[in-house]
Amino acid sequence: MAKLSGMGTIYNCLETNEALTGLRLARQAIGRGDLVVLPTDTVYGIAADAFNPAAVQKLLDAKGRGRQSPPPVLVSGIDTATALAEYITPEVEKLADAFWPGGLTIVVSARSTLEWDLGETNGTVALRMPDHDLVRELLSETGPLAVSSANLTGKPAALTAAEALDQLGDRVSVYLDAGVSSGSRAGSTIVDATPTRDGQPARILREGTITREAIRDVLGVLAEGDE
Repeated sequence: MAKLSGMGTIYNCLETNEALTGLRLARQAIGRGDLVVLPTDTVYGIAADAFNPAAVQKLLDAKGRGRQSPPPVLVSGIDTATALAEYITPEVEKLADAFWPGGLTIVVSARSTLEWDLGETNGTVALRMPDHDLVRELLSETGPLAVSSANLTGKPAALTAAEALDQLGDRVSVYLDAGVSSGSRAGSTIVDATPTRDGQPARILREGTITREAIRDVLGVLAEGDE
């Protein structure tokens, strides 16, 4: 049964019927501009409609973050990533082929015609395809979701829905519980793969579940300072 906490509702997605209910209500919550907590293959995330600026701002406010820290965007596959990026470089293709779905976030140049507002992105967007069936099913219904780790800024990332609830409370309307996250609190590895004027290769911005060595093995070279 769903747990009614008075601060948000947790749906046990390890149970089929409750998972269906939770997904339906999560989809509805996203559609009306509310926030949802969901599991990923790293840590639990707090999600909003990426194309609803008010919802994205609600996400930032819930975490206590400013617009200078725009959230990454979860996608259901490379086709969606292609639609969101100005262009997909060979480096991005190699990284996606090797590590998607999985714990790699790739920063690319955002398509200039997109009508969205994720914050101060400087024309970029950080994309990830999570290795979690439940989340990809939700993404297939909602479209791209702005997602950040489900915790208050400065606090540990949540590895369970209950941990997320303790921190975020009624800022979130629906919590999808799929058990303890199999990832680490380090989260995903973030690689900046935006083309540079001087032709510098990709740069690791944050090392997480995918190692620097694994990235280098795929690309052959990283930007100076990441070797």
